[in-house]
Amino acid sequence: MANTIIDCDWLKDNLSNKNLVILDCSTKSNKSGLETELTEKYIPNTRYFDLAKMFSDLSAEFPNTFPSEEQFNTNCQKLGINNDSIIVVYDNLGIYNSPRVWWMFQTMGHDNVFVLNGGLPAWVESSYPIHNSLNESFAKGNFEGNKDSSKIKDFHFMKINAPICSVQVIDARSSGRFLGTEPEPREGLKSGSIPHSVNIPFQEVLENGFLKPKEQLTSIFEKVKENKRPKVFSCGSGLTACIILLAAEHVGISNLSIYDGSWTEWATKTAL
Repeated sequence: MANTIIDCDWLKDNLSNKNLVILDCSTKSNKSGLETELTEKYIPNTRYFDLAKMFSDLSAEFPNTFPSEEQFNTNCQKLGINNDSIIVVYDNLGIYNSPRVWWMFQTMGHDNVFVLNGGLPAWVESSYPIHNSLNESFAKGNFEGNKDSSKIKDFHFMKINAPICSVQVIDARSSGRFLGTEPEPREGLKSGSIPHSVNIPFQEVLENGFLKPKEQLTSIFEKVKENKRPKVFSCGSGLTACIILLAAEHVGISNLSIYDGSWTEWATKTAL
């Protein structure tokens, strides 16, 4: 089982580790409508991981598209990340954006990466030190990752494999969006779901910004664990799907991937 989460106590005890790189991937807004008062507050020595601008393919048709190897590696080097870095990623909503970044590093072959369980709210709640500015003083890194394309599924793969159930598709959106009884947050996009997919809303694996305990997560995944099919996780645009994937990997489920275009791509292309 790959590395998944660490707690605030571990991070506090390892702040002086020279190989430690702490990344904040918080964004100002999100499609789930979640809000926080923790803006411009950072764990000491934090660097900003700009998921939207630096680590997404801006030329792609759909949001949050995984960038090229060259773009990912170049921008990691700009952040001072090395091949031997111990990476801890967090956001200011507890757990929201951070699993996406964790999964991206895993996909690029860097296993020594962890999500801070509870994120910035848990750090603040622990009364650990807070800085009002980011760390922008570091040398260029030597990070060189290699993208494992098997961890990323595209529309062509999904169109062939989803209808014949060769993979199990798990959708992290709300039940209303999944069932087509609530509108999508993206204007003009129909609601509904990929044929034969199952629904585990991402909120189900979280409690107060933390991953739920393993025994509770195991129970949640029981309905999808009984078969040996590979698991493909989807959501609106490939972000909250990574929360469910993180939880699944945390309890030992393997052969997991993300449908990067997710429902935004599927609904758009199947409507044409």
